[in-house]
Amino acid sequence: MQKPLRQTPISRTEQKQRAAADTRPRTTLSWYRYVQLADPEAFRNRLLQQFSVWDCFGRIYVASEGINAQMNVPTEYWEAFDTWVQAQPELAGVPYKIAVEEANQPSFYKLTIKIRSKIVADGLDDSSFDVTNTGEYLTAEEMNEYIDDPEAVVVDMRNAYESEVGHFTNAITPAVETFREELETVPETLRVHKNKKIALYCTGGIRCEKASAWLKHQGFTNVRHLQGGIIEYAHQVKEKQLPNKFRGKNFVFDERMGERVSDEVVAQCHLCHATPADTHYHCKNQMCHTLYIGCEHCVEKQQGYCSRVCALGDRLPESIKKPMAHYYAEWQRRKPFRKTPLRSN
Repeated sequence: MQKPLRQTPISRTEQKQRAAADTRPRTTLSWYRYVQLADPEAFRNRLLQQFSVWDCFGRIYVASEGINAQMNVPTEYWEAFDTWVQAQPELAGVPYKIAVEEANQPSFYKLTIKIRSKIVADGLDDSSFDVTNTGEYLTAEEMNEYIDDPEAVVVDMRNAYESEVGHFTNAITPAVETFREELETVPETLRVHKNKKIALYCTGGIRCEKASAWLKHQGFTNVRHLQGGIIEYAHQVKEKQLPNKFRGKNFVFDERMGERVSDEVVAQCHLCHATPADTHYHCKNQMCHTLYIGCEHCVEKQQGYCSRVCALGDRLPESIKKPMAHYYAEWQRRKPFRKTPLRSN
């Protein structure tokens, strides 16, 4: 096994400053592949060495089961990037999901490639069911047909904070905080719809690959999922001039935190609970760092904090803030660790 390549440590502030100073156009994309990797460490090192040459930024997870990547590439290197990726035997033919829109700031400001036990934290025991028995894909046009069909059920396989700012018309949007929670609750939620046609969707498609196999294992025979997720749906709708059945924003896990798919705003400000808003912010108090939705007026009024308590707490002397932060991290934010994987019945 190869030793991991190490990157020179740079502070978060300096990384963001460097990224902001690099004004080259970048192409943001996500891609994944379930493929058996005999040596994930060697594969990770190969990616890191080459992607660093092109100044790529992003967050990439590698596991023995494959790769899950969200990243951006300087557009000037796009052809070289694509040629190299497609030439790798493990990645030949892998499809990309190109971002619906770029933002003024870079979607990522550093390159991180980590080895994980899984490329998506699903909590499933893969040995307990056939993970390759996935549902068939749906095109954007077929997805629209499912949405309009009263005998079909459309299920959002994302977390509640994602579906809050954007979702398909009439979709079931479970109130969950993690993908694992959704895999636990959705089979029971859908029990009354077991004989109906079921369509799953997520951001780029990766969560639905495993979820469709899990539901089929649970006895749901007619399960399909949206190919390429919301990102690919948005592209197909535009290219084929199809009716857009997605309402609002698509939440994304990078510095943009969202890309607009329709002009409709379906969420409300978490601070005033009255103004339509769908822009996410992290509380400026690093001890809190809560993700919240804010309207322009409230964000300006609260100066980037999620509450007055956080604003006041952030002004305390460092001699007081440091022990408070330690206590908060150790006790207040600690959640029970669930090690036991989900297994078949």
